[in-house]
Order: sequence, then structure tokens, then C-alpha cells
Amino acid sequence: MKPSERLVELEITLPVPTAPIGSYVPALRSGRHVLTSGQLPMKDGKLAYAGKVPDDVSVEQAAEGARLAVIAGLAAAAAQQTGGVDAIRRVLRVCVFVNSSPGFTAQPKVANGASDLLTDIFGDAGRHVRSAVGVAELPLNAAVEVELVVEVD
Repeated sequence: MKPSERLVELEITLPVPTAPIGSYVPALRSGRHVLTSGQLPMKDGKLAYAGKVPDDVSVEQAAEGARLAVIAGLAAAAAQQTGGVDAIRRVLRVCVFVNSSPGFTAQPKVANGASDLLTDIFGDAGRHVRSAVGVAELPLNAAVEVELVVEVD
């Protein structure tokens, strides 16, 4: 099944890539790889989850935020080549930054929101290497930020 068909089945519509809030581009293609800038958990053009995990945002909410951020990352990556999301052959790397309260160490549970969705969309080609990193702050006080590296046609 093509990734675009799987997105329809999952009732996911890729958004228009979010405009950068700084001096960078949302995604960049180099050869057969597309790298995305950090993507925030946006819904209907607004930040969906803000604050520290787990003090302000639950682990479950942050995992949903990681899911939203990876959808934004897929949109940014898909916009870099003809064929859109169906041109993505493999997800190579995912890096999930979690705006963590002091002492919080369950960043991998948050990152699973992104990882599980990529596997749901791409099957085995969605399995990837990953980092889940706790940070003191994120842009706009976002609860989570996600970067992707994908291989394309």
C-alpha cells in the first residue's frame, strides 16, 4: 500500500508545511536524502501542546504532540520532491526533543508517538534510528520538537 493510501486510511491529511520562524528552510534535499528542520506540534496552524513534560503536559499528550510534529515533518519532506509522500522510500532517522521537567526521564515514551506513526504509515520502511532527548526549553515553549531524515526516489 502506498504511503498516501495509508494516510487516507488513517484519516491523516498532511498540512501545508509550516513557515519557518527563523532564518532557515523547513526541509532540504541532498541527493536521495531529505532532512527536515525541527517541527513543532501544530494543529490548525496553532501550537497544540506547550509546556514542560510531565508537569504541564502529560506523557500521553506529549506523545500526541510528537505524532503531530512528525506529520508536519512528513509534509515538509514530501514538499521537497515530485511524488510527495509516495516518493519517500525509507525513514532513516528521527530525533525527538522533549521540553522536560527536572528529573523526567521517559523521553522514549514521548518519542514513540512519532515512531509508531511512521511504522503505521510506511511499514518496515518506517523503522528508523532515533534519539529521544530531554531539553530545558524549546521554541515557543513547545512540549516537543521532531526532526526527520528520509530517503527518497
